[in-house]
Amino acid sequence: MAKRIEPTARQLRLAVELRRLRDATGLSSREAAVLLGVNAPQISQIESGLAGVSEKRLRALAANYSCSDDELIEALAAMTKDRTRGWWEEYRELLPAPFLDLAELEHHATFLREAQFLYIPGLLQTKDYARAVYSYRVPELPQTELELRVQHRLRRKVVLDRTPFDAIIHEAALRIMVGDRAASRAQLNELLEVSEADNVTVRVIPFAAEGFAGAASAMLYAGGAVPKLDTVVRDGPNGAAYVDSDGQLAALRTLLRKLETASLNPGKSRDFINRVAKEL
Repeated sequence: MAKRIEPTARQLRLAVELRRLRDATGLSSREAAVLLGVNAPQISQIESGLAGVSEKRLRALAANYSCSDDELIEALAAMTKDRTRGWWEEYRELLPAPFLDLAELEHHATFLREAQFLYIPGLLQTKDYARAVYSYRVPELPQTELELRVQHRLRRKVVLDRTPFDAIIHEAALRIMVGDRAASRAQLNELLEVSEADNVTVRVIPFAAEGFAGAASAMLYAGGAVPKLDTVVRDGPNGAAYVDSDGQLAALRTLLRKLETASLNPGKSRDFINRVAKEL
């Protein structure tokens, strides 16, 4: 097995799931290695994402761990066979790894749901809006890297051609002029246009919504091949944090339902966005 230097978030997720299956049995890594006929360091490397695992070996591990969740096993087996080198690989060593991990996550998602309160969701941003966001960064980015980030953000939009996307956006994000007035108006018109797509839903939470205390609930929820493989991305003080434990996912699904309840329906949301655009 060739040792990886920097596993991707998807490779790490497969590793985490294998460790969870082993932990559920109460087996130590040494005991698992004996059952599989390998040495303990190999199990540790697999469970840290530093080494890949074949479909055959994964199924052997699942059998040794007495896993009876056939849907999960098939989903994990598919991950071992995936050799996708998507468009995001063009940016490897040009942009930080989290940019590539996010694009890969979106590519494999069965559905996407995002809640934002101060910014328009990245998948819905125009070129000028995205450039204004990255231009405000401190310390300032070199022009070449800034343009690479804008380009990468725009290329992520390819998932909107096939993946269901549900965006919940607070009125504050609609009204904050990240760029100039013309760019802000163009961004709102882009929202109106993209919200007409069959697989895209845009909902707005207005300032007037009563009993709303969820302004710290921004997230991107990516559906996995099975619910156990869902992933939530949340911004933190040290960058994006990936959330994937059963308990946390259940809590965040509940939070998304609360946010949706506080939002206007898609038709009223389009009318609302249109009124804000006309006010600019």
